[in-house]
Amino acid sequence: MKALQLEQPRTWRRIEIPEPASPGPDEALVRIHRIGICGTDLSGYLGKMPFFSYPRIPGHELGVEILAVGDQVTHLQPGDRCAVEPYLNCQKCYACERGFTNCCQHHRTLGVMCDGGMTERIVLPARKLHPAPALSFDQCALVETLAIGCHAVDRGLPQPGENVLVIGAGPIGLSVIEFSRLSGARTIVMDLQASRLDFVRTNMGVPDTFIGAGDQSDFTRLAELTEGRMADVVIDATGNHRSMVRAMEFAAHGARVVYVGITQQDLVFPHAPVLHRRELTLMASRNARSTDFPRIIRLIADGHIDTRPWITHHAELDAVPDVFEQWTRPETGVIKAVVTV
Repeated sequence: MKALQLEQPRTWRRIEIPEPASPGPDEALVRIHRIGICGTDLSGYLGKMPFFSYPRIPGHELGVEILAVGDQVTHLQPGDRCAVEPYLNCQKCYACERGFTNCCQHHRTLGVMCDGGMTERIVLPARKLHPAPALSFDQCALVETLAIGCHAVDRGLPQPGENVLVIGAGPIGLSVIEFSRLSGARTIVMDLQASRLDFVRTNMGVPDTFIGAGDQSDFTRLAELTEGRMADVVIDATGNHRSMVRAMEFAAHGARVVYVGITQQDLVFPHAPVLHRRELTLMASRNARSTDFPRIIRLIADGHIDTRPWITHHAELDAVPDVFEQWTRPETGVIKAVVTV
């Protein structure tokens, strides 16, 4: 069975791996149809993802078809089209016991800490498969990306009438924007690239955007847009430590700041004049909850989330080593690339 493996940063290998075993009682054998490429995959390819290990078969944003199920599985049957929740939690640690399955103490993300879906067939825990009969395989592969934004917005709990500043309009930032918009809050987006902001205005109906200059003019622009109130919720989706340090300076007094991007750098910020004086709440957002997946599937099926603008690039599995380097370059205009198996 063919698969693609990242042997080390920037080095792909086309390999053959054994067919998966028959599914256990609580498992399902699935055929991979689509693989979404996200920032984690790009960072893993570039050697910049702190949780990524090598060699590794990537692939965690998956649209799959059920081929066979274990004898204790009741919510799935062969032929079902599903989205995959790729967060493999132990179900036994203190975090899992309290419902924080997204940050399990022994957490493994499929395709990051263990081999993923850049192959033809795999066996997965049935509880991690979410039926999506009304969605296409392309749409199924987008559910996990949207789940990241869903959970980040839930962490910030924006309310109607509040201002949400989303910093970074890459794929994760776009998923944040979707759920910020659905919350009823006013969404404002800052990014360094005009093309990304054009996408946000044209395809997502968010008129309030501005290019970050990295200086005082950013604060002036946000103050103008919010009549001096600044942002009640700031969600940084850049993964850039400089941006993450500045993020709380855009926050209103009593605001919530959420980091959904990941950096390996230390964050150093002033305590007394910013964090303490404004009584800010600072939060991280990791992965997503299981309940986010059926919610997102319903939102797509009911037309509340339009996935059509998202997928800008396609490739067959065999072509990935030849095109992947291009997908890391901002000038290629990739919003979301999807691989067909």
